[in-house]
Order: sequence, then C-alpha cells, then structure tokens
Amino acid sequence: QGERLQKLLAATGYGSRRVCEDLIAAGRVSVNGAVAILGRRVDVDNDLVEVDGAPIGVRPDFVYYLLNKPVGVVTTSRDTHQRQTVIDLVPLEPRVFSVGRLDVDTEGLLLLTNDGNLANRIAHPSHGIEKEYLVEVAGGPMSAGSIRALRDGVLLDDGMTAPARVSQPDPGVLRLTIHEGRNRQVRRMCEAVGHRVTRLVRTRIGPLSDR
Repeated sequence: QGERLQKLLAATGYGSRRVCEDLIAAGRVSVNGAVAILGRRVDVDNDLVEVDGAPIGVRPDFVYYLLNKPVGVVTTSRDTHQRQTVIDLVPLEPRVFSVGRLDVDTEGLLLLTNDGNLANRIAHPSHGIEKEYLVEVAGGPMSAGSIRALRDGVLLDDGMTAPARVSQPDPGVLRLTIHEGRNRQVRRMCEAVGHRVTRLVRTRIGPLSDR
C-alpha cells in the first residue's frame, strides 16, 4: 500500500530517484521515527517522512516554496505600509503562509507552504530544527573569546541563548547555526559580544539549503 518512498522524495525535489535511493541507503530518511529501508512504501495522508531529522511534506495537494528572501521584503501576508511581502513573490493560488519569519533587513531562505503540520514541525522550538546563517559583522575580525562566548551561550534580555555552532571562515564573516527562534536572535547575540551585524543571510533550514 502507498507510494514508494524514493518516488515521493524525488517528487519533492531531493533529486533523481537514484539520488533519493542513496539517501535512503545512507540511513538519512525516516518514516514515523524509524530509519527507512529501500522499498518502503508511504501513506501520504498519515506517515511522517523526515530527511536528516527534518520533516518533509509528501501529500500531493500541498505546495512548498523555498524562497530566497531579499532585503526590504517583509515576512507577512499584508503590510500596512504598502511594502512588498513574501506572499507577493509566489503564486496567489493556492494560498500559502511563511514558516517562521525573517526580519525586513535579513536575506535568505524562507519556506512558504499550506502544510500546517510541516510548518509546526519546523517552526516549533521543541523540535530543534537547525537554522544556519552567514553573518557579516562590523568592527573587524571577531576574537576567539567572542566566538567562544557565542558557542557557550550569551545572556540576552530574554535569557541565556543555547550554545551555537560558530566558525569564522573569513575575517568579520561568521557561519552561525542555532536551533532557537527568538526575535532578531542572531543580531542580538553578535551585539552582546560587541559586534554589530551589517549583513545577515540565512543559508539553511534543517536539510534545506541554498547549496
């Protein structure tokens, strides 16, 4: 009963069926919490499919847009100041909503869908879905001590942050991964260690990336 798992993965954009078979063989795909095997069939109405721990939608009546949000576009359905919204950048039908938010000055990946269950799995903090950012900061290269503080967690006005994964591939450019979703969190974390963010780009949401 159901559809073959590799066919569904291919239909949702993970690559050819051969590529999707390799994902399954590598143990990166699970169905209802159990690691999937080749030949597994899926009930698209009831089964939960995850790749690298992040759920994906497999029902054919759902739509999913992975948007590269530009600076200046707001993450709302309507804007009282007549600014362009992310909804303006995708087809009008079927109606979709954004999964989480990016502030108006932040660029990068944003998922829009009409799949409420998937949206909750990705957006709710209890599921710990990672978000990765490229961060340009003012003030020159960030010191080893500041990077260590970000990795350990920093105190913000709404409490300590969870430890982050941080590297500095170029002076003044960070690759930072968090799994929380506080308002303007990355900007506030960098400011807490003395560096103002000049550019912020989200590059990954769970297994979904811009690469």
